[in-house]
Amino acid sequence: MKGKRVVSRVVGTPRKAAGETSRGNSYRSDTYRNDNYRNDNYRSGAKNSDRSSYRKYSQQNSQPFASEQQAEETDMIYGRHPVLTALENKRHLNRIWITPRLRYDPRFHSLIIQAKDNGTVIDEVEPRRLDQITSQANHQGVAAQVAPYDYTGFNDLVTKAFVGNDAPVLVVADGITDPHNLGAIIRTAEAIGAKGLIIPQRRSAGITSTVMKVAAGAIENFAVARVVNLSRTLEELKEAGFWIYGTASNGNVPLHTADFGNRKDPNKKLSPIVLVIGSEGEGLSLLTQRCCDVLVSIPLAGKTPSLNASVAAGMALYEIYRQRWENTLHLDK
Repeated sequence: MKGKRVVSRVVGTPRKAAGETSRGNSYRSDTYRNDNYRNDNYRSGAKNSDRSSYRKYSQQNSQPFASEQQAEETDMIYGRHPVLTALENKRHLNRIWITPRLRYDPRFHSLIIQAKDNGTVIDEVEPRRLDQITSQANHQGVAAQVAPYDYTGFNDLVTKAFVGNDAPVLVVADGITDPHNLGAIIRTAEAIGAKGLIIPQRRSAGITSTVMKVAAGAIENFAVARVVNLSRTLEELKEAGFWIYGTASNGNVPLHTADFGNRKDPNKKLSPIVLVIGSEGEGLSLLTQRCCDVLVSIPLAGKTPSLNASVAAGMALYEIYRQRWENTLHLDK
């Protein structure tokens, strides 16, 4: 992809050519050590009192994230499509509550038997019991308690994205705290053909029952990775050949004029793309903006100053694939 960069890079490491098969040391596991929590003052020569103080500080600061993980351990999904998709993809379910009528539905019956053989507890209950379990949610006659979501490793996500695709599209959510927005982004990204989502460990919604419900089963076919340092992750993606596009209200490139599909040179090979979506209120952080190659904005004609994060993601993803589609030779046409 040619053209001037709108935002300069933070690091001077040269990027590899797009589509290059060898990724060098970009995916070494030691790259992703949590260096932020190391402290040279507590090496082997430090005093015992200092060590204990440091351990106490680390434990206190790790409690919020630990409690968040514990909350996800007993998470639930409900609704026919989310539970059916989880069963079809052999997701580990600890327990299923289902009405007698739905249990013997042809879509569920054989899958329920398989889940029971794999250790899932099956409870036939009346709709009133499901109302209690789901707090009056629209359960449609079935609910399930799921094991903690198994996040994909960042290395694996990037490697799998290139399988059968020289120019994959990944989505990065920068501080999306609303699970409804995150679930909607996952649903749209999977439907359009993106290859994965990357979220930060802190100040971001995780994969919870609400996210699964809003995603309507898309999460079962879509890889999600959690990373410690988002800006460093973006730099690693640059080294892997990705171009980073961030959505921002102050972006100086209108979405419809951005070149996602090599419109200036249709014969040139497509480049891998990362689309970064900012949080609902704050948008992209300044550090994330500096990591982006291009900042795009969505022109608005009404009086509403901004769009919902999931809506902006859907519009940007569609524009990416619209441009790529029109520059692809379709033999069936």
